[in-house]
Amino acid sequence: MATHPKQTIPAPLQDLQPPDGRYSPGSRERAVFAGGCFWGVQSVFQRVRGVVETTVGYCGGSAATANYRDVCSQRTGHAEAIEILYDPSAVSYGTLLRVFFSVVHDPTQLNRQGADVGASYRSAIFHTSEQQRAIAQAYVQQLDAAQVFAGPIVTQIVPLSVFYRGEEYHQDYAMKNPHNPYIQVCDIPKIEALKTQFPDLFVEYER
Repeated sequence: MATHPKQTIPAPLQDLQPPDGRYSPGSRERAVFAGGCFWGVQSVFQRVRGVVETTVGYCGGSAATANYRDVCSQRTGHAEAIEILYDPSAVSYGTLLRVFFSVVHDPTQLNRQGADVGASYRSAIFHTSEQQRAIAQAYVQQLDAAQVFAGPIVTQIVPLSVFYRGEEYHQDYAMKNPHNPYIQVCDIPKIEALKTQFPDLFVEYER
C-alpha cells in the first residue's frame, strides 16, 4: 500500500505545450504509467477530470507473455500498466504526473508496492514522445531536489514499445468488486486521497 505525502506535492515546473499555443477541445493524447497493481492505478485515473478512457494491461515484455498468469511469474519483463487517453484541453500531462506521484503509488519503492512484490509492480513512466520523456525526467529531478519523499524516486522513465490490453475481467476491477478486501485496503484510500488533494479534478466514475 502506498504511503502518500501528507500535503499535495508541487506541480511540475515544466509541462507539455501545444504546438500552436492551445489544444482544441476534444483532442486526445496518450499516457502510459505503471505503479503497482493496475486495479488501483485505474481506479484513480478514471476519476480524473479530462481523462476520457483508461485501459489496464502490460508493458515491457513480449506479446507471447502478455497475460496475467505469465506476468505474475515475474519472469516476463512486463509491468502491470495503464493506458490513459485524455483531453489535453481539460487536463495536462504534467497534472497526470502529479496525480501519479502523489496519490497513485509510492515512487520510492523499488519493484514493489506494499505487499505486492516483483518487477511487474514497478514504478514506470512509458513515454510516447521526447516531450513526455523530458517533462517526466524534469519532474522527478524537481521532486527529488525538494525532498518531497523520504527517499529518492526510483521510477523508470522508458520509451513505450507496445501496450498490451489486459484481460477483460481486470478492466474496471475496483468498480466491479468494491467489497473485495484488497480493494478496500489498497485502492479505496487512493480514491479518497485524490478527492482530498485534488477536489477540482475529482469526478465520479460511471461505466
